[in-house]
This record gives sequence, structure tokens and C-alpha cells, in this order.
Amino acid sequence: MTSPPMNRRDALLAALTVGAGLTVSRAVLAVSAGATVTKAIPSSGQKIPAIGIGTNNYNVTDAEDLAARKAVLDELPTLGGSVVDTAPLYGRAEEVIGDLVADLHSRERLFLATKVMTPDAKTGEASMQESMRRLKTQHIDLMQIHNLVGVEAMIPVLQEWKKAGRIGYYGITTSSPGEHGRMMDYMRRLPLDFIQVDYSLANRGADQQVLPLAAQKGIAVIANSPFGGRRAVASVFGQVAGKPLPDWAADIQITTWSQLFLKFVISHPAVTCTVPGTTAVSHLDDNMAAVHGTVPDEKTRQKMTALWDSLKT
Repeated sequence: MTSPPMNRRDALLAALTVGAGLTVSRAVLAVSAGATVTKAIPSSGQKIPAIGIGTNNYNVTDAEDLAARKAVLDELPTLGGSVVDTAPLYGRAEEVIGDLVADLHSRERLFLATKVMTPDAKTGEASMQESMRRLKTQHIDLMQIHNLVGVEAMIPVLQEWKKAGRIGYYGITTSSPGEHGRMMDYMRRLPLDFIQVDYSLANRGADQQVLPLAAQKGIAVIANSPFGGRRAVASVFGQVAGKPLPDWAADIQITTWSQLFLKFVISHPAVTCTVPGTTAVSHLDDNMAAVHGTVPDEKTRQKMTALWDSLKT
């Protein structure tokens, strides 16, 4: 759900400048006109913005890094977003988010999602309590069982926490296509509000069975790795480096390749939200432009896949 150390936006903007003869400015990256695209959580009908942020790279202590992440959390609601996805596995990320959100007094404007990854209920409950302490909140909007670890043990605990109002929703996650089969088994057998699964234009495997099953079962979907995943993101953006956007991109208010990748993800009917890793306001501005304006229809989605497949080869 996060970008690698390379600054993919700077590389992309440079590529656009060379490939399309454009001078790209912050104004070009500004949020497009139009209402925020929201999607309903099937189990409740509550709507959330279709793009949020991932926080794997919020494990920082440097003052400059903290200031950059604070700026992202501050501007996210202003641009129409609210979903902040984190996890104990991300080092100090929960603590950093808790401190920054408390300083910004913005907890009520955010949809906080975190995770638990332990094999037994007792340890899992202790982990969730620690997450609440680090996030400085008495209510977590979404608690997810990370990487499918301890699903059978933790579902009863999550049900109790939801009933008590300590969490709003619960679900399960994986970023591994090899785990899709096991995830679907849980989706068929267990009551779930959410799943989080890898899905992007460059990684459409979840299209085949996972996303249709989520739609059938009424399970919300957070799509992680919308730019292809931590190991693939460099090659994904490398595929479009120096290449102009197609003419039809302007018809759906797309001005960068990042927005094209994101609009593809959020336009899938089963996808509720996607959470690109975001550590800088310039990246946030670019990403959140994709949550405004026109959502691609099926015909346009087909153009997107054909375009990507032609670039791949």
C-alpha cells in the first residue's frame, strides 16, 4: 500500500513533461471539480470517500518527515477524503497518526482503520487495546485481521467489540494473490463487513473471483496496492514514463497517470475504497483529484485495460 523510497510523483511528472510537452504545476494537480465520489459500505449503507491513504511509511521520527505527514492528515478531509489505513506492523505509524490527529483535533473527520495480527484471542485483544491507546481514540472505525492471521480466533472477539461500540466494522486482509483462495473461504463461511485485497490495473487477479464474491456477499472492499504494490510500483510507473495520456483521459478529468490508475480501481463496482501510500501533500493532491469528477464506465474501463496491456508489451 505504500510507495518505495523513490519519489514516484517527481519521476512521473518529469516523464509527463518530456512525453507530452507539458509544464506540470500544482495547479494542474489540483482537485478536479465535482462532488467527492463515495461508496456505500454494504453492511450499513454508510458512505465513505473512494480514496484514502495508506500509512506504511509513517514509521518516522524526523521533524521534517513528521511535518510532511501532518500536512497530509490535515489536508485529507479538505480534499474530500477520510479513510486512514494503518497497522501495528507499520512500526510507529499508529503512534505517529494518533499524535498528529490529536494535535490537529481532526479525529471526527477521519475514518480510522487499523489491524490486528495475532494467532489467539487473548493476545489479539491486547493488541487492539494497544492500537486504541496509540491512536488516542476510544473507537476505531474498522479493525482488520492482518494477512489472515488468526481469523477463526479473532472473529468472535471482533463481533463482541463491534457490539460494544469499540469498533464500527471488522474484516480481513491480504496483499498476496496466493492467499485469495483462503480469503474467499473465509468470505463464504464468516460474517464480514470488509475485506482488503490487492488490486490494480497491473494486478487484476482479484477481478476473477474475489471481487465478484464480495459483491455477492455484500462485503465492502478496500483495494490496497493500487499502483501495483511496493515491489511493482517502480515498474508500473516505468511503463508509462515518457508516454502521453490517451486523448480520452481528459473526458473523465484525468490529468496524470496516477489518476488513471486510481480511477480504474475505484470504478470497479465491488471496490469501496482504495488506500495509496501517501506521505506528501503533492502526492495527496494528485491522488485526490481522482476521487472527484467522472467515474469511468465499463467501456472506459475496457479502454484502460487495453491501454495498459498494450504498454506492457
